[in-house]
This record gives sequence, C-alpha cells and structure tokens, in this order.
Amino acid sequence: MILGFSIALIVLSVLMAMLVLLHKGKGGGLSDMFGGGMASSVGGSSVAERNLDRITIVLGVLWFACVVVLGLLLKSNG
Repeated sequence: MILGFSIALIVLSVLMAMLVLLHKGKGGGLSDMFGGGMASSVGGSSVAERNLDRITIVLGVLWFACVVVLGLLLKSNG
C-alpha cells in the first residue's frame, strides 16, 4: 500500500509540475505555445485556461490527499 501511494505521489508530482508550467504567468507561459496568447489579447481568460485551472486544482487536492495518507501510513508502520 505504501509503495502504491509512493508511486501515485511521484506521478502526481510530475503532472503538477507540467500543469504549473503550462499556466500563463506575467510574461506569458508555455500555454502561449498552444494558442493561449491569442485568447488573452482578446480579453478575459479562455476556456482552455479555465479548464487548466480546474484540472490543476483537482490534481493539487489529490496530491495533498496522497501526501496525508502516505504520511499516516508511514507513521503507523514506523
């Protein structure tokens, strides 16, 4: 069980890093490569940016839950 949560934590961490890099920052992010730059010049955030925000939040909650469960499992076994 600990091995499963450890692997899930590694996968979620890599996905979180990729999603955060896709977000648009002050100077534009990697999301400009996929057409996010055009939508921001029109005004407001595009549907893709909003969906990226939602996916990042859900993945962040899953990552946090995985960290908590893994910590509890390691505490009870150690």
